[in-house]
Amino acid sequence: MKRALVLEDEPAISEFVEINLIRAGYDVITASTGEEALELVEQNDDITVALLDVMLPGIDGFEVCRRIREMGRSFGIIMLSARSQEMDKVTGLMIGADDYVPKPFSPTELILRVDALARRVERKPDVEIKPMAESIYSGDFRLDIRSRILYKRGEVVDLTQVEYVIVRYLFENRNKALSRDDILNSVWGNDYTGEPKIVDVNVRRLRLKLEDNPGDPVHLVSVRGFGYKWID
Repeated sequence: MKRALVLEDEPAISEFVEINLIRAGYDVITASTGEEALELVEQNDDITVALLDVMLPGIDGFEVCRRIREMGRSFGIIMLSARSQEMDKVTGLMIGADDYVPKPFSPTELILRVDALARRVERKPDVEIKPMAESIYSGDFRLDIRSRILYKRGEVVDLTQVEYVIVRYLFENRNKALSRDDILNSVWGNDYTGEPKIVDVNVRRLRLKLEDNPGDPVHLVSVRGFGYKWID
């Protein structure tokens, strides 16, 4: 069963989210503080998706997200917040969140976004792969398809599951200009109803991990007015 972690300090909202996740087939664990959420992350290695409220006393949702990624945990993360400013969205995505849902939200919208993220995170490695296709090579990089691990000059690059899906899509279409919609539909799905700029923020985040000089990228380059291209 898919397991969801809900971090929310308002009991009514926490119960509302929990009930709808259970109805959608999730096993739910809840926390009301950032400290409690981090303890649950350490105690549970089978979390599929975490929903983190931003505005919390003590450790806020952004900090919880950052620490989860520092732990090397790659499960899906959705930020929940009444703060809808553009900078808040960018902040959450840049520190490792996969999506951002503003309050108030409908149960249908929330479950659609959670399910979409869970599908990406739980996407199993390919079973029937020809030997030549077990890895994709691009310059200093090797993407191991079976283990879902990216290597740069032999060193492991720490990717979230969503970042892995993006990198694989780029590698499979290297040297080809891809529109933002191409990337959005391939990675987040045609039914994604969130912020389209999630593509741009994830590209910025990936450049920090993949490029020697993120400010002057040579692999993950922009195609002006169109989208992005991965260059060997």
